[in-house]
Amino acid sequence: MGQDHDVYGHGEHPHTGHGPGHPHQHNRDSDDAVPATEPPAWADTSIPDAELSPSGLSRRQMLRAAGLLGAGAAAMSAFGPSVAGAAAAPSAPEDWRAGRGDEQPLAFLAGDHHIHTQSSPDGLYRVSDQVRRGAEFGLDWMVITDHGSVAHSKIGVERVNPDIRAAREANRRTLVFQGLEWNIPAAEHGTVFVAPGANEVAVLKAFEQGYDGVVTGTTDGAPGGPKTLANEALAITGLQFLAAQKASGAVADALMFANHPARKGIDSPHEIRAWRDAAPGIAMGMEGAPGHQAAAIPGVPGHAQNGRGYYDNNPSAQSFPGYPLESYVTYGGFDAMTSTVGGLWDSLLAEGRPWWVTSNSDSHAVFGDTLARGAFAAGQTFDTEGRYPDPIDTGVPNLDNGDFFPGFYSRTHVGAAGYGYLDVMTGLRAGRVWVDHGNLIDGIDVRLAPFGADQRGVTLGGSLAARRGWPLQLTIRVATASRVNFGGELPSLARVDVIQGDITGPASDRDAVTAPTARVTRSFDTSGRRGVLTLSMRIRAEKPFYLRLRGTDGRRSQPGLLGSSVDPSGPSADVRGDADPWADLWFYTNPIFIDVRR
Repeated sequence: MGQDHDVYGHGEHPHTGHGPGHPHQHNRDSDDAVPATEPPAWADTSIPDAELSPSGLSRRQMLRAAGLLGAGAAAMSAFGPSVAGAAAAPSAPEDWRAGRGDEQPLAFLAGDHHIHTQSSPDGLYRVSDQVRRGAEFGLDWMVITDHGSVAHSKIGVERVNPDIRAAREANRRTLVFQGLEWNIPAAEHGTVFVAPGANEVAVLKAFEQGYDGVVTGTTDGAPGGPKTLANEALAITGLQFLAAQKASGAVADALMFANHPARKGIDSPHEIRAWRDAAPGIAMGMEGAPGHQAAAIPGVPGHAQNGRGYYDNNPSAQSFPGYPLESYVTYGGFDAMTSTVGGLWDSLLAEGRPWWVTSNSDSHAVFGDTLARGAFAAGQTFDTEGRYPDPIDTGVPNLDNGDFFPGFYSRTHVGAAGYGYLDVMTGLRAGRVWVDHGNLIDGIDVRLAPFGADQRGVTLGGSLAARRGWPLQLTIRVATASRVNFGGELPSLARVDVIQGDITGPASDRDAVTAPTARVTRSFDTSGRRGVLTLSMRIRAEKPFYLRLRGTDGRRSQPGLLGSSVDPSGPSADVRGDADPWADLWFYTNPIFIDVRR
């Protein structure tokens, strides 16, 4: 669904040192190094409606409803006449209060920033397999993120690049980024990726060799110990290295998102705050929902002890002691940091921190797929080759696997002004993002504006300046599911919740995990309704606050972890071996910030 957006950029304060042993090139990527792209089929009006997939047709219809796409075949595409080399929009000041209205039209691009291939030590598929399937299941952009390892840093980063370039050429309507899954020193994993260009391999390789926890041996240590403190510092230096590469022009852009942050409890609150503070234009958020959503399907023998998302751990010596045991499972498939109203995500938003959530497949090996890993030739190993042999088709479905293909179940939707690599990265950085599972909804448009104002207002990731006492109007236009999802059902949206919390400024405790004022302030009953629904509410601006949304099919709910007065009908805790992902669907949006002045 197209949107106009409040320009809400996040300036950077990059560290300019590069560290010994981590050289990089200072030449800016040349234009001919940027892959050529074409608009997605649903945005290309030279392609008749009849030739689109059901997914593509519904997205085109949403653009038409928003007035961003002509109905005739001769109309201009949703992204204008030239989109291949679209540049990133300039960033606004870092201060969240600096937001202002902007009538820039947007379309939402579905993607996944956490995908593995045969170049991961636990991977299976070729790049071409993952990109082809992701495109088949409706994705517009993807990031290949093979695990950081010694073999990957020496061989894998370079060896996978020709495959990624070939996938870009073969799938010009799909944006394919190269990245890696960073073993964050002293912490969990994270997606790191850069804009395509002549230096993408050099920068990723230097980053991995200098700052990956496995490669550098910096993953150990108990909380508060001197080794952990040194390791935490190395993670900060790594993020500053990425910021320096962008600032110097070695790459046009770089981003980091923390992956499955609550899975082991080792991403402590002060580390997350430190990542954001050290590289505010690079470290932008976390997976609100992990991948591996098919890991605990009921009745599958190999899944009996699995948690949904493989969240089936207990605290260890490395875990942050302030996280409750309840945070080590998912809730409606979402990480507890996101799903807990008044929890860690809200504590960051209450500081006014732009910290966004995403949702991804973490696709390694797909539930029910018949492909299996091929055999090495004599003398070959993963360490010598940097990858596994191409998969072979056994003809036998593997039900022990716990993943879905990219786009099959989890999607991250990014509001973009053009169809290009930098457009997606700009949208992610700005927080113009909503996420869903199982195609719960077709699209959502969220606007906040002064009541009666002649403007569309700010949207996801944006900030609105208001006078104290002003009435504000929140308008939500949500398009319910118009097509059967890949689980064989037509999802039904039962409820949309509005979650609000006060913005109180930086916390005195860097390990704060709660936001005492956050709570569900309004629930809209949407059960039985179909089509494009308009939901609205009036809010009086009394003090600075933020708001965010979530929605559900309503099949599994329980009071939130902080009590029914905070969250009367939150997502239920997922049960090991008994978590049907298709019977428990949710969407979440990123927040809008409101600065209230006298």
